[in-house]
Amino acid sequence: MKKTILSFAVVAFTAFVSNSQAQTAAPAPAPAPGASTTQTAPPNPNAPEIVFDNETIEYGTVKYDADGNREFKFKNTGKEPLIIYSATGSCGCTVPTAPKDPIKPGESAVIKVHYDTKRPGEFTKTVTVSSNAKTSSKTLKIHGTVEAAPPAPAGTVTATPTPH
Repeated sequence: MKKTILSFAVVAFTAFVSNSQAQTAAPAPAPAPGASTTQTAPPNPNAPEIVFDNETIEYGTVKYDADGNREFKFKNTGKEPLIIYSATGSCGCTVPTAPKDPIKPGESAVIKVHYDTKRPGEFTKTVTVSSNAKTSSKTLKIHGTVEAAPPAPAGTVTATPTPH
């Protein structure tokens, strides 16, 4: 008898919840023929624009533990100040540094990138730049090959770095 009452209570509760949801969920009005279903703000014609001299830096072949610093030069070709929110490397071996201050229209600046050249072998890494530009996210690339570490002097014990 208890099972019957409990089953009836569960069915009644489910029906009540289902009915209350059906009453509160009013159908959305159908869009007019030819009307867009999404609302987007019109693009800002004065928005900053970030234009890079090169979006890929080719390191070529570099010696182990060589200078891994390079720069991506860019210009704000828009009509408002450009603000770079972040510049992020694809891994810990690629460390970008972006300008902190806004870049005025017509001005140029650089994003510095350091690649850890204590990692022998070929590499291809990315730097993702987020800003208030018309194209808010830009992906830059670095590519090259780091030569193997020179042999250690006789009698010296060294750890072998792991490629990344």
